Amino acid sequence: MAVLKFRAYYEEDDAIYRDIVIKHTQTFLDLHLAILKSYEFDSKHKATFYRSNDHWERGREISVDKYDKEYRAQPLLMAETTIGSEIRDPNQKFVYVYDFDKNWTFLVELINVTKEESSKITYPSVSRLEGIGPQQYGTRSLLGSKFVEIEEKYDLTKGSEGFGEEGEESNGSDDLIDDGEDHSEVVGED
Repeated sequence: MAVLKFRAYYEEDDAIYRDIVIKHTQTFLDLHLAILKSYEFDSKHKATFYRSNDHWERGREISVDKYDKEYRAQPLLMAETTIGSEIRDPNQKFVYVYDFDKNWTFLVELINVTKEESSKITYPSVSRLEGIGPQQYGTRSLLGSKFVEIEEKYDLTKGSEGFGEEGEESNGSDDLIDDGEDHSEVVGED
């Protein structure tokens, strides 16, 4: 049974990607959920894959559901479409769009095919994570106990050393600026 390795790049930064291995008999729904999990996104929003080419142009749509929008051709459904059935090229590409309001876009490229599956791996599986992924809802969760840990580690309290009030004078030599000119006054010369 063939195992396919896809690289899912974040569209805005190709240094951020996830490699996902999946069986060719698994569905696009499985790949969709694996991509979301690898980027730590929830699965509450609409999503679709587009079969693509080397120029990342969007072709046939493979969707979670049929949505209220115009289609050139009726979309295939992720749950019913196996990945192997849509591989036309050894470097097959797909454009994956998640959450149509936010328009999260990932470029998904087939990078490897192996004939043997590993009994140690549950497919689909993330085999490599590169870069810090985008945050689905803004900032990464620095709330609660994690924020307290950071606050304690870096002592972010108001009176911490090195943090004064705006406009406070400093008695140190930090305030002297060396602009290369002599600012000393010559006294006693007329």
